[in-house]
Amino acid sequence: MEAISLIVGLGNPGSEYARTRHNAGFWFIDALAEKYHARWNTEKKLQAEAAKITVAGRAIHLLKPQTFMNVSGRPVVAGLHYWKIDPAACLLAHDELDLAPGTARLKFDGGHGGQNGLRDTMAQLGHGGFHRLRLGIGHPGHKDKVTPWVLGRPAADDAAAIAQAVEAAIGIVPLLAEGRFNDAMKQLHTPAAK
Repeated sequence: MEAISLIVGLGNPGSEYARTRHNAGFWFIDALAEKYHARWNTEKKLQAEAAKITVAGRAIHLLKPQTFMNVSGRPVVAGLHYWKIDPAACLLAHDELDLAPGTARLKFDGGHGGQNGLRDTMAQLGHGGFHRLRLGIGHPGHKDKVTPWVLGRPAADDAAAIAQAVEAAIGIVPLLAEGRFNDAMKQLHTPAAK
């Protein structure tokens, strides 16, 4: 597996969406940029904000699509082409209904599970051969409640749990930069000792 050289956070632009569950990918990419003192620049040609960090001696591009979630695949693919990065060296961070808040999981390839940002990225690429960082937001219990749930703000305890998962995920970025995916999975998927 190739080392990660592009990390994308999925979310909706605009202050009204900033703290919603659907923007968990933005929470992650913003926290990652802050940790590595990156500065965001608006890249009109990519319809995104972009930054660059150095982790474990490797340059990693960061991307925040500024389109809405359901068409965020266009900026993702534009970034891949612009920086000449193979999709297999890309990590998409996104909210995940099927995981509890506080849970973060790595995955390579697979379906979109109804996540519109993944759905559009896969449609634009023609495949799902990229890495995903799945940040749990919990499920409202019924499919009819999903839209208001993902576009709503989590309660304080859930928000704190998501923030903890984001911190844990930031901790594995050096391993991803070195292409050590099994080690990264082991570290992320093993619950911390209490």
